[in-house]
Amino acid sequence: MTEAVPLSQTLDDNAIAAALLRIGLIGANEGPRCRPLEGGVSSDIWLVDLPGRRLCVKRALPRLKVAQLWEAPVARNHHEYAWFEVAGRICPDAIPPLLGEDPEAGLFAMEYLDPAQYPLWKHQLRDGHADPATAAAVGARLAQIHDATAGDRDIARTFATNENFYAIRLEPYLIATARAHPDLAGQLRALAETTAAARLALVHGDVSPKNILVGPQGPVFLDAECAWYGDPAFDLAFCLNHLLLKCLLTPRAASAFLACFDRLAGIYLDAVEWEPRAEIEARAARLLPGLFLARIDGKSPVEYVTAESDKARVRRVARALLAAPVERLSAVRTAWAQELGV
Repeated sequence: MTEAVPLSQTLDDNAIAAALLRIGLIGANEGPRCRPLEGGVSSDIWLVDLPGRRLCVKRALPRLKVAQLWEAPVARNHHEYAWFEVAGRICPDAIPPLLGEDPEAGLFAMEYLDPAQYPLWKHQLRDGHADPATAAAVGARLAQIHDATAGDRDIARTFATNENFYAIRLEPYLIATARAHPDLAGQLRALAETTAAARLALVHGDVSPKNILVGPQGPVFLDAECAWYGDPAFDLAFCLNHLLLKCLLTPRAASAFLACFDRLAGIYLDAVEWEPRAEIEARAARLLPGLFLARIDGKSPVEYVTAESDKARVRRVARALLAAPVERLSAVRTAWAQELGV
């Protein structure tokens, strides 16, 4: 396994310059201008200005910047880079151009993509711009990556990141939420066990609008540090969860968000060939309420759901679906639409 940078070493201009020199992106006498970017809770991300180009440098943090204690292996930085390499071979337009990795520093470099040409899907949704065509493209591209990696033993060995996925996904979402809802702990723990046991395809692990750029050639996926060879239903449910939650952020666009939900789910499921469509849909439909509840009562509560009345709505729908699981994603969507009255 690739060794990560010692935790005592601070990432600063000098450390970044040394790493870029080792990668071969700068010369010995060049001094790049660097500044940290805001927004990430799990990694240090820096914008680097070089003559005639801009790039980003990313390094994973051992302790995430959230209220509850949340630690994760820093080797996930290497697995993220490896996910980009695999996904880039399948669909080059689905990833940011990679520039190199420095295992000694535990970081990698990639091209900076100008927000003017690559707007963040999260910002579009926040502003009420919910285009079903974008959702469809996300579903299609995600299914393409899952399909191309399904049943690949070499990729499965490369991404046997079970410890990392548990630490950064299953424990903080499902297990932590089980502690907050002891009467549903059995259901939530069972979801974690079912998800952990699947070994079907290469999973991104954080398919969220905050990690998707809407590029000229289609969606570009970022932040793959949760990469794992496991259950592709997790990626599908994780992304659909955000479209449900966005109804509370921008209520006037709730119908459009639900239309995006339908489009993404439909396009994705139509492309499933590595297993029966009904099986992956059932796993996603059972998992989705757990993830929905986790964004209220897990270790990573969604930042824009602050009103107690809105939290109660999520809990009401999610708890009912956990108590009486469904096997169709449309049933989850319908339950939420009825709660919202749309």
